Amino acid sequence: MAASSLSTRAIVRIVLTMVATLGVLYLLYLVRSTLILVFTSMFLAVALGPAVAFFRRRGISRGLSIVFVYVLIASSIVGIGLLIVPPVVTQVNALSTEIPTYVKDLQKNKTFRKYDRRYHISHKLDDQAKKLPSHLSDAAGALASITVGVFGAVVKLVTVLTMTFFLLLDGELIAGFLLRLWGPEKEERFRGLAADIYRSISGYVAGNLVISMIAGVTTYITLTILGIPFAVPLSVLMAFLDLIPLIGATIGGVSIGVVTAFHDFPTSTIVWVIVFIVYQQVENNVLQPIVYRRTVDVAPLLVIVAILIGGSLLGILGALVAIPIAAAIQIIVRDVWRAEQEAPPKEIVVPT
Repeated sequence: MAASSLSTRAIVRIVLTMVATLGVLYLLYLVRSTLILVFTSMFLAVALGPAVAFFRRRGISRGLSIVFVYVLIASSIVGIGLLIVPPVVTQVNALSTEIPTYVKDLQKNKTFRKYDRRYHISHKLDDQAKKLPSHLSDAAGALASITVGVFGAVVKLVTVLTMTFFLLLDGELIAGFLLRLWGPEKEERFRGLAADIYRSISGYVAGNLVISMIAGVTTYITLTILGIPFAVPLSVLMAFLDLIPLIGATIGGVSIGVVTAFHDFPTSTIVWVIVFIVYQQVENNVLQPIVYRRTVDVAPLLVIVAILIGGSLLGILGALVAIPIAAAIQIIVRDVWRAEQEAPPKEIVVPT
């Protein structure tokens, strides 16, 4: 009877545990958008931690140090915008000025006149121009949707930046309180583990930014020498895409290669391909080992799997944070494995 009662209690305990687990998972699914914002804020707080610590070492208060970091980030974004927008506006204005000349040249072309007579290209363009006013209402609706989307993105950005500010301000106190809940012995172990994770993530972010800046500068110098238009915007694009692991630099290199093909084919394209290949070899075999040597040491297969999972879950953001998260998981697994190896063997009690 006792055995039957014990078995019943065990079954009930298992069922209740499964129900509670499913309930927690469902709750996490319902608040997944909020969790993504919290996770993004935590990641930014860790990434910006070294910059805040830099100002703290100069005797500046923590709150003011965070404000300085935010101002520097905003200034960098505005500066990049000032570098990109004027050249684009100038080139667009020049293009709009030259369009009538291009049209006249096309009309003088025998091939264009041949296809125009066959497919009535000019007539179709006139028809589309006449229908343009009827599409204004659709454009207004699309503009309204875009405006709402931009507003939602701005709200999320402000929310993330606010949470990041408070995590940077009180994150150490919160982490210390949570670590002390485990007791003195585990607190020391978990504190060292947290320090390793913090060093890995912040080091990866800083290193990735440095490498991307080098990629952008290399691109700008090359395109300027070749006389390629939009050298500044293309360099910024290359620096941004280089942040994305594995495929980002390749996408940027191919895109810029297409631009060079339109400018001066094949000379500029060949020069760009050679520079891009040489730089990629230097980045992969020299820059990355130097920058990531003490921060991120993740197996290549784990990197690929992490990027695929992160990209499928969070898009570009997931791909960007995939490697540091994989490094953090690897640190935790190694710590657990080391703790298991160092733990004394458990005695097996044989009932008599």
